[in-house]
Amino acid sequence: VQLQASGGGLVQPGGSLRLSCAASGSIFSINFMGWYRQAPGKQRELVAGITSGGSTNYADFVKGRFTISRDNAKNTVYLQMDSLKPEDTAVYYCNAEDSSWYNFWGQGTQVTVSS
Repeated sequence: VQLQASGGGLVQPGGSLRLSCAASGSIFSINFMGWYRQAPGKQRELVAGITSGGSTNYADFVKGRFTISRDNAKNTVYLQMDSLKPEDTAVYYCNAEDSSWYNFWGQGTQVTVSS
């Protein structure tokens, strides 16, 4: 499985960004896709995830602000990020987990929230 992430950038507080993660390869084996983030000096943390059945979960710190969705026809998962805060600044990583619980990672995309 290969993951290609895109959509990061610089945005002012209160603004929005949409991240995309396109999957290719043995995508039939993927059970879960998600977005993680890692800020400088901090551990990588789960932001949001979506299962192959469409169930979603969110970290408390993004509930009500971020929305994860998927387009099965395009094999792409999106993370819509609204009401961004400076503390959302981090490198965001796309993740996929297959039926053997093996994890695949995309390259990170930088999100910077600053005025």
